[in-house]
Amino acid sequence: MPAVLIVEDSENSAAMLEIAFLGIPGVNVLMAPSAAEALRILDGGSGAVRVMVTDLNMPRMDGYELIRRVRADQRLSCMPIIVVSADTDPATPERIAALGVAAFFPKPFSPALVRRKLEQLLDGRTH
Repeated sequence: MPAVLIVEDSENSAAMLEIAFLGIPGVNVLMAPSAAEALRILDGGSGAVRVMVTDLNMPRMDGYELIRRVRADQRLSCMPIIVVSADTDPATPERIAALGVAAFFPKPFSPALVRRKLEQLLDGRTH
């Protein structure tokens, strides 16, 4: 069963995303409160993770570093990534686009819109 990995240290945002994604039939929702935990889940060889949704501002390892590590991993380099962040730096959309991110949703975000984008990405990957 395909899975989506939510990487978010804010419990509120994580819960909103989880509730939105649980409504998608046939998709597992995995949660990681930190980038380090996300890498552990992805390194576990769980090829089930099809899409990652991540925040940028997290303690210890930020979302940029997480995305760079995912892109550097041959098995994960093509995985679509959605960024949801309260980062207000005007350079942010450009910086994450350069990392090959599929979509950027500034906080406060609409869970329904993020879900719609996730469904498009999942559909595009289903053979």
